[in-house]
Amino acid sequence: MLNLATRTAFNEDHDAFRDQVRKFFEREMLPHLDRWEEEGIVSREFWLACGEAGLLCPTLPEQYGGLGLDFGYNAVIDEELAYAGATVGITLQSDIVADYILHYGSEEQKHFWLPKMISGEAITAIAMTEPGTGSDLQSVKTTARKEGDEYVINGSKTYITNGQHADLVIVVAKTDPTAGAKGISLILVEATRAGFKRGRNLDKIGQKAADTSELFFSDVRVPTSNILGDEGRGFVYLMSQLPQERLGIAISAQGGAQRAFDEAVSFTKDRKAFGQTVFDFQNTRFTLAELSAKLQAGWAHLDWAIARHIQGELTTAEASAAKLFHTELQFEVCDKALQLHGGAGYMNEYLIARLWRDARVQRIYGGTSEIMKEVVARSI
Repeated sequence: MLNLATRTAFNEDHDAFRDQVRKFFEREMLPHLDRWEEEGIVSREFWLACGEAGLLCPTLPEQYGGLGLDFGYNAVIDEELAYAGATVGITLQSDIVADYILHYGSEEQKHFWLPKMISGEAITAIAMTEPGTGSDLQSVKTTARKEGDEYVINGSKTYITNGQHADLVIVVAKTDPTAGAKGISLILVEATRAGFKRGRNLDKIGQKAADTSELFFSDVRVPTSNILGDEGRGFVYLMSQLPQERLGIAISAQGGAQRAFDEAVSFTKDRKAFGQTVFDFQNTRFTLAELSAKLQAGWAHLDWAIARHIQGELTTAEASAAKLFHTELQFEVCDKALQLHGGAGYMNEYLIARLWRDARVQRIYGGTSEIMKEVVARSI
């Protein structure tokens, strides 16, 4: 269980909410997690249960059916999911997609989609990455050609979280292929549209419960009213939402790192070798002491970043630095914690194996660690 004694980003209301979240996950998620990992997808029943419990998009305003809470409530959910060793896709909906529609959507779009996202009736995804384009979003090849009062979308996307379940996809596409970044737009595509096709549920190293898909668009026609915000402003919108997206990843990374550390402490204190516990060896204690110090600094930094974001002050460079620091820390902790498990750490029956696998992609999606360094360097 995460220790809240020294935390500064949360108040008593957040703590009460956290208690509800923990009880909900213990009841509705943990008994099914191993099955979801094997099946490669989370049941829709879980999404609906999350909606009923108020765990989807809690920051959305009450006029759309939300709770109107601050981002700290999202952070609570992110931390508890990560500490539980769960990758179930709901954070993408709450931390990322919801804000795109809230900030840039028309009132018609907001009133139609946001209540369904809050209830879990609608599952959403955002389609950025393409087979030949990762972090360089200006180079996307997917096009949305205007014909009368419709856009005709052609292209393909890959590595799309929630792709198998998604009822609505925000598609990053070129509405003007000659205009570079200024030709990028965000377009809402319903999964029921003719020409939209889901590819396979991709076989990943880790985060197996989170379905991740290829998506294909072949002459998919949507009304021009499906544009999110203004045509040609998509790249600006994407850049504007980066701080929250990257902070969310940092939060999950810190939570996962703490769980890996706690697993290592528990294992080494229990396992005997050469007449003493593994914990009693100086190498073990020094390794854990070093990791404990880094985690202590990590939690203090994370609280600082969460507080700044709630106040609307967290910059893109600061959020990028947070993602860089916490995801790199997560993998360091997971790797050393697995090493302290010895051969047991390589066995899937131990949670540390899942934590180690799931941590690897954190340094890649949302912008690689190398891209984070570039962003931070430009601010210096």
